[in-house]
Amino acid sequence: MAPDTLAAPPPAHDTATTPPGPAISLVDVVKDYGGDRKGAANGAAVRGVDLDIGEGEFFSLLGPSGCGKTTTLRMIAGFEEPTGGRILLHGRDMVGVPPDQRDVNLVFQSYALFPHLSVADNVAFGLRRHRVPKGEIHDRVDRMLHTVELADKADRRPRQLSGGQQQRVALARALVNRPRALLLDEPLGALDLKLRQSMQLELKRIQREVGITFVYVTHDQAEALTMSDRIAVMNGGLVEQVGPPREVYERPATAFVAGFIGTSNVLSGRLADSGTGSGAEAGARTGVLDLGDGQQVVLPLPEGAAAGSPVEVTVRPEKITLGAAPPTGRVSRIRGTVEEVVYLGTSSSYAVRTATGTELTVFQPNDGTAALTPGRGDTVWLTWATAHSYPLAPAPAPAPAPGPDAPAPR
Repeated sequence: MAPDTLAAPPPAHDTATTPPGPAISLVDVVKDYGGDRKGAANGAAVRGVDLDIGEGEFFSLLGPSGCGKTTTLRMIAGFEEPTGGRILLHGRDMVGVPPDQRDVNLVFQSYALFPHLSVADNVAFGLRRHRVPKGEIHDRVDRMLHTVELADKADRRPRQLSGGQQQRVALARALVNRPRALLLDEPLGALDLKLRQSMQLELKRIQREVGITFVYVTHDQAEALTMSDRIAVMNGGLVEQVGPPREVYERPATAFVAGFIGTSNVLSGRLADSGTGSGAEAGARTGVLDLGDGQQVVLPLPEGAAAGSPVEVTVRPEKITLGAAPPTGRVSRIRGTVEEVVYLGTSSSYAVRTATGTELTVFQPNDGTAALTPGRGDTVWLTWATAHSYPLAPAPAPAPAPGPDAPAPR
């Protein structure tokens, strides 16, 4: 395989004959390093991952360093073999299949450009190996260089470029081949903020136009929310939630997801009672966490929850309203003292300490619509709609790692 981050271009495919079903499937995939990788629990970097990635989908693996997202990507590409489970590409089991025989291209974090070739020749390398006609090579390379804003650098060598420019060349080289699936391991990490944001939109536009499946690894929550059709949030080798960006942000499934995706407030207590909602939530079953002294959190009733059940609830800072007096009725209301106010331009952030010692964050727009703009030391009441209280599920339990007698992956 050529040392340019790309597998040899696969044969041209006919999308009309592509069998129905996911483009990529991971079935109970485990990668266990036997305890020789620092930070991996029991040596397991990936612990029983199940994922289906749709044809033409922009799918992101999101999580902190060491969560297993890059290992998962490398197993899809064939640079790592799973300890257990199956990896299917368009219905074909790829376990044991060499990287250059998989219908995917991988863009690493490193650039790995050919130093003796120009920028244009680096981008055209895969097309020439695939014997694409010269006229088409010229057109596709020129179009891709304009996309990554390097058209004026076409004749330069990699050593004449900055690190960010070299990363864009590597990205263009992968995109110009139009593989059936493109795997990207934080390819925008070397770019400055403005260009990175621009390239996020360009990447999504390109992916939508050519219809290629993208699997994108990132630790940047905003990046994943901006580009993805769906996101898998990983933690400790496990997938804690999969869903569209809005769902993952608005309705985090676990405390980890709530804390990792943006800013979130987590409250815990025991369910005091249940009943029905009012207003927009009329008829819905709701529960109440009674915090005493007229304070309460009203939430959609979790399935199977009964009075006395312990419950964790999250609420996003921008969903909370600040007021000088407690609201009435069956609504969430908590009293606190403003400890800090931070001006953020379009909004202000308030750190509010409750009577129980919990610190809650509140975002309010600076557009004149806020009912109250308190200062440090002021007593305030926090309230929000029942639909914005999201009960959290426990973190998923890991699948048992394969024992020493487990069969090797084929």
